Amino acid sequence: MRLTTKGRYAVTAMLDLALHEKSGPISLADISTRQEISLSYLEQLFAKLRRAELVSSVRGPGGGYRLGRDGHLINVAEVVDAVNESMDATRCEGQGNCQKGERCLTHHLWQDLSAQIHEFLSGISLAQLVARRDILEISLRQDEYQGHQQTSDEQIAVSSN
Repeated sequence: MRLTTKGRYAVTAMLDLALHEKSGPISLADISTRQEISLSYLEQLFAKLRRAELVSSVRGPGGGYRLGRDGHLINVAEVVDAVNESMDATRCEGQGNCQKGERCLTHHLWQDLSAQIHEFLSGISLAQLVARRDILEISLRQDEYQGHQQTSDEQIAVSSN
């Protein structure tokens, strides 16, 4: 299976958004800092997520992004699909031209695997991931790190004035 950075980052960013949704709209800069994903890359991903109505944007001071609907109603496969990421285990990208323009012996096996992976990810909602203890622990650690980082940045800004 080939799930590239685009799909992984989209799922990570959406999970971050779901974990912090009680704080109000979340800025891409905050997600960028916590998840160490380029802000410009997040902007590209969120444009696609917004078109798929998985997120909505809030403009103005204190603006940012919110989930487009309840986290129970957004599954991981939708997020990956929204950023045009394929979950394809075939080497021909599902086209069936893997061997001299024809299907190879194992084409259907890998195609079935791709379908199973998509089905598996369709059965996992953002809310299910948010409820996992291991994910909550990681999120708390990231929040603490971000808090320490902001404090250090503020101290540097004050000392340079």
